[in-house]
Amino acid sequence: MRIVLFTGKGGVGKTTTASATALRLADRGVKTLLLSTDTAHSLADALGVPLSGEPREVAPALWAVQLDTQRRFEAAWRDVQDFLTELLSRGGVDPITADELTVLPGVEEVLALLAVRELALTGDWDALVVDCAPTAETLRLLALPEALAWYLQKVFPAQRRLARGMRPIATVLGRGDAIPPDSLFDALLRLNEDLAGVQQLLGDPQVTSVRLVLTPEAVVAAEARRTFTALALYGYNVDLVVANRVFPAGDDEWRQGWAAAQQVQLASIRESFAGLPVRELPYRAGEPVGADALREVAADLYGTLPGADPAPVGAADLMRVDADGDSFVLSLALPLAERAAVDAVRAGDDLVVTVGGHRRVLSLPSRLRRCEVAGGDFDGARLRVRFRSVVPGGDRDE
Repeated sequence: MRIVLFTGKGGVGKTTTASATALRLADRGVKTLLLSTDTAHSLADALGVPLSGEPREVAPALWAVQLDTQRRFEAAWRDVQDFLTELLSRGGVDPITADELTVLPGVEEVLALLAVRELALTGDWDALVVDCAPTAETLRLLALPEALAWYLQKVFPAQRRLARGMRPIATVLGRGDAIPPDSLFDALLRLNEDLAGVQQLLGDPQVTSVRLVLTPEAVVAAEARRTFTALALYGYNVDLVVANRVFPAGDDEWRQGWAAAQQVQLASIRESFAGLPVRELPYRAGEPVGADALREVAADLYGTLPGADPAPVGAADLMRVDADGDSFVLSLALPLAERAAVDAVRAGDDLVVTVGGHRRVLSLPSRLRRCEVAGGDFDGARLRVRFRSVVPGGDRDE
């Protein structure tokens, strides 16, 4: 199984590049499913065929689907929503308002993630190509499994014990229905297990990689750099940068100006994303719609040889723990991060790493939990935190 996620700022051409990649995979005989986690679906527009919430074969070996997150919400979240709606209604909130208040922010992104995993586990396809929502939504989506898992592991057990303790008292007082039932807690635990599976699937560099799509403009490139850093922080492997809508050189002054400005940005992009391939796509005279036009995009992106693999598996070195005498060094890749924006602090069995506006809570492996933090540094590419064994040599047998 191979999963390729395409993300970037809205309007840069994610859907086009994702569709072209899926078509190239299918042309190589790889059974491929193309799907979107963006609520503003545009896959049908790019492919030039109608799509629904069920996978449809749109070309030999290529299926496409536009996820129906509303239907999935009603199926997966209805028990929780019914309890919250009833609770609000007893408090005097009218039913319509109560129903709106119980639609949790970000739940569509959660269900989209679960759908990606569900489709991958069917075994019906050899590759999934995902047209992700714009950058901000994608980062929230990809960070969610780990964040929710931390909450359910650290906070949730205490809340469940409290609910069990309060239920007999509430029943005596005639308010037993105000305490969440065990079925609600069980539903949340199942959600946690499913999201942990999502995290494992999307965080495996042998299975999943992310591709950044941008246009050679200063604002767009700056956001792509921040996204690259954040994806590394959350443990996701980026294997390609696509620079879309590159102007060819021309004779007229207007086009020469655009081409020159873009070349300056492209040089900066190649330098800042050093180590990653940067592929360029030319600005086309017409919008690429339909299989023939998308194959032309794929040829520009991956070469004209039909056997060229558009989704090779690449190794990622995002986080590792190395032994160093009686110490251990946890090393985390943070490409393009500014030194002043990086912070790390230990909180119990966790290491909290902050980069700009993004934060990740890393659960420390068991051998580091019995160690003390002895220092750390950031060299502009990797954060290194040194842990010293409390008992020298005491953790070497793990």
